[in-house]
Amino acid sequence: MHVVAAALIDADGRLLLAQRPPGKHLAGAWEFPGGKLEAGETPLAALARELDEELGVVVEQATPLIRIPWRYNHHELLLDAWHVTRWCGEPQSLEGQALRWQLPADVDPAQLAPADRPLLQALRLPATYPITPADAPLAQRDQWRGQLATAIVRGERLLQLRLPLWPRAAVRELAADLLPLAERHGAQLLLNEDVDGARALGIGVHLKAVQLAALSERPLPWHQVIGASCHDVSQLARAVALGADFATLSPVAATASHQGAAPLGWPAFHALAEAAALPVYALGGMDSSMADEARAAGAQGVAGIGRFWPAAANL
Repeated sequence: MHVVAAALIDADGRLLLAQRPPGKHLAGAWEFPGGKLEAGETPLAALARELDEELGVVVEQATPLIRIPWRYNHHELLLDAWHVTRWCGEPQSLEGQALRWQLPADVDPAQLAPADRPLLQALRLPATYPITPADAPLAQRDQWRGQLATAIVRGERLLQLRLPLWPRAAVRELAADLLPLAERHGAQLLLNEDVDGARALGIGVHLKAVQLAALSERPLPWHQVIGASCHDVSQLARAVALGADFATLSPVAATASHQGAAPLGWPAFHALAEAAALPVYALGGMDSSMADEARAAGAQGVAGIGRFWPAAANL
């Protein structure tokens, strides 16, 4: 079943959500408005028809957001989401459904239909995801605090603290120190593999591939972001099953951090990302200038280490 969904964003940055009515599957859950494609329809034509029928609006500008394959019991669907930024008319409930406007950051994913949660994360997540270098020594703690603070101020909104040479307590201390600045700028900090530290600080965590195999359920509440390191289709499926908010998929290109690993290349990356039911970042040989190329291959954006810290060579 091919279904279209609309992320209608108004001038104040708010997202329109509709509530599934009584008697329907997942009654009471909130979702992105939309519906099924009719025979011979293109996704954009179906989107325009559904929004006219459900909300009484005429779509004037829409761009692809993300495509999510999903299974509800024995029913499979492809959820084709579009970012609608311009329309004519005031959205109103024409089919008796409750409507509400919310900033994406304020939406509780637990209240959404499960298939709509990845759509919300695709709206929330930025196009770039810097990761601190694994070889950064503890002696450079002050310099890396400055690097991270500068990145937050210049606009980075998702950053991973991956500092394996540091004591875990020192990484947590750095995260706690940066947290007020991150919150002021709407940025998310993620600890690498340290679930307990993330839980205590109220921030996110990025899980290693081996953790995916060991965990049996989502280790943090929905308001704390979870990323997952993946390298193949089975790990991506495991990340979805655990309720991860996004994944990195690597290596896309040859990189020093994955010596000996065969690069995926863009065609293989595209196939894996399109089949994954969550946003996926391209990792390995990436830099921030490649975000558009990555998005054309089905990615949320690009993640990286060395090339994402232009001043790091001077530390």
